[in-house]
Amino acid sequence: MNNTGGPAFPQTYIDKEYNPYTIDTTSIALRDYFAAKAMQGILYAGLEPVETAKHAYTMADAMLKAREQK
Repeated sequence: MNNTGGPAFPQTYIDKEYNPYTIDTTSIALRDYFAAKAMQGILYAGLEPVETAKHAYTMADAMLKAREQK
């Protein structure tokens, strides 16, 4: 999986000429953030931890794909 969605919490700064630019050195990838959020709901299914993680990343990948289709 190459599409991580970029940073989950990018920081936008303004340079001396008032041009915005974005950098990120501290944030998790958007894919990981989506997976963590999806996992919260999936945990109620009572699956084994590895299966829970697999389902969470499947959901995260679907969310990233949906963002590309807008």
